[in-house]
Amino acid sequence: MGSCKFHTLAALSFTLVVLLLGGVVAQGQTPEFRALAFYSTNVEPDHVRTGNEGLAFFRELAAKENFAFDTTTDWDKLNDTDLKSYQVILWINDFPHTATQRAAFENYMEHGGGWLGLHVAAYNDASTNWPWFVNFLGGAVFYTNNWPVQRAKMVIDDPNHPVTKGMPASYLAPSNEWYQWKPSPRLDKDVRVLVTLDPSNYPIGVKDVITQGDMPIVWTNTKYRMLYMNMGHGEGVFADPTQNQLFANAILWLGKEKPTRASQGGER
Repeated sequence: MGSCKFHTLAALSFTLVVLLLGGVVAQGQTPEFRALAFYSTNVEPDHVRTGNEGLAFFRELAAKENFAFDTTTDWDKLNDTDLKSYQVILWINDFPHTATQRAAFENYMEHGGGWLGLHVAAYNDASTNWPWFVNFLGGAVFYTNNWPVQRAKMVIDDPNHPVTKGMPASYLAPSNEWYQWKPSPRLDKDVRVLVTLDPSNYPIGVKDVITQGDMPIVWTNTKYRMLYMNMGHGEGVFADPTQNQLFANAILWLGKEKPTRASQGGER
């Protein structure tokens, strides 16, 4: 009986060692790319809540897809030294507010960096005074939004892009505060619109109502490795499987896409 216990314990110990060693090997795998997410905790409570949901989603995705996902609330890490380690950066619920941070971001993007911006990350108006960023977005300047948050039908403009690969022709997106831009980024020759709010949603909103106009929701400026997604302020933004596929495709595309000559500071 004692001998059986000994052999059983030995077998269990050996199995545990194997599992532990296997875990170390798995954790020691070289990540396919490194991503750094910037977020803020001193912004609108709804932005904080949705931002935390987004961070949880990308952390889980990183574990499944073997990429490194770091987070920070220190926007001063938008500097040349810290950004060197990352192929993609995300702005989850805010944007840089100092000239130094902005200059570092410009340099990062002009030399092949990748950027995924959600919702308020692209907000700009006359007061933000950042012309480079407006051009980066394809000339888009914030114009108006619906309120309160509302579900809306999305239409996939470009089913052949890696970000929209496998997506249905249209889907009903979770509640969100949808932004409208003027001029529409679609008018920029370098912009590729991937997802648009279907006009059948109009009028959208109750307190703040949008009744007409072009509303790109997801787009890329092809001069850079960048993608903007308007989702990020609503209920269940990261709880819908179809939309989550869009988020996953987005970061995986940016992380694995090789910088073009143009985005490395070459001729444009």
